[in-house]
Amino acid sequence: MTRRFRAFTTLYLVGVLLTAAPGPARAAVPGLTARLVVGGLNQPVAFTFDPAGNIWFVEKSTGMIRTFNRTTRKFHRFYRVPGVNGEGERGMLGIALHPDFPAQPFVYVYATRSVNGHLRNQILRLTRRSGRGSALKVLLTSVAAASPYHNGGRIEFGPDKKLYAIVGDGHDSTNAQLLGNNRGKMLRLTATGAVPPGNPFPGSFVFAFGVRNSFGFDFDPQTRDLWETENGPQCNDELNRILAGQNYAWGPSEDCLMGTSPTNTNNSGPSPRQLPEYWFDNTIGITGMAFCDTCHLDAPSEGTFFFGEVNGNDIRRATLNPARTSIGTVEVVYTAADSPISFETSPAGDIFFSTFSGIYRLVI
Repeated sequence: MTRRFRAFTTLYLVGVLLTAAPGPARAAVPGLTARLVVGGLNQPVAFTFDPAGNIWFVEKSTGMIRTFNRTTRKFHRFYRVPGVNGEGERGMLGIALHPDFPAQPFVYVYATRSVNGHLRNQILRLTRRSGRGSALKVLLTSVAAASPYHNGGRIEFGPDKKLYAIVGDGHDSTNAQLLGNNRGKMLRLTATGAVPPGNPFPGSFVFAFGVRNSFGFDFDPQTRDLWETENGPQCNDELNRILAGQNYAWGPSEDCLMGTSPTNTNNSGPSPRQLPEYWFDNTIGITGMAFCDTCHLDAPSEGTFFFGEVNGNDIRRATLNPARTSIGTVEVVYTAADSPISFETSPAGDIFFSTFSGIYRLVI
């Protein structure tokens, strides 16, 4: 059942990656806090883990990919992607490792780049050789808009070992309803960059459409369902359960009628139209998310997912219904000192998040 949550903030987030106001950290759940893992970083807006627990992270504006060994506390420079444009919400925005890494030594990144004088959002694959990145290969390319907003950028391998990616609508809501381009879509690729068998639109990378812009998604470890956080305009930040081939109904008919329902920003394109499972009337600047599956926090956290927001630097916890198909409750559990951007789960199950200058672990 869809629920409404009236957010306490009225701040409209024009560009999630542009607004970061440090403030005091505080716990809403007794004992829950964030422990700094590594600080002094340069906009690590995306990160992931290898099977040994080492952190792989990108720098949004420099195009640099680095690793951090949590045992030795040493950094390693892996590769610098050329031509990255970090203006606004552009930049190096996503990173994933092949699901069979390191046996399959492939590293994937999502970046906004200048290519022959044109801006493109691209998914790139690198091969690790002797500890360094090599053999840069473009797996997918999409036109990046003249506006520096709504580029998406989250990438993650699913339980099916396919690579999923969010591409924003390029600040043009019409794109989200056009199946002939990749903008405003959730995409699904093979690890080699091909269209996988079973994609809902034959010959297309498109997995779902009608998407505005997103910085977070993750897979429910119990059901394998895909959940996504999505930024609204002046209203209706969303939590969505993404189903293959479905229309999430962002498009040219969008409007913001405050205090009504999500139908005013989800009313475009063919039916059936999928409404969010949960939404915030006033935008919170919703960012990354990660599921708790033995995440070593309190018992109520098991089976929930955590997600961030930048307007108040809050981390929230969402509880699913027994069937795990809709949202039961959402509550603020921690307020960070800086904007939480990307969320990931370590090989040990712990939940980590990044800010513009560091990576933290949630602990209790």
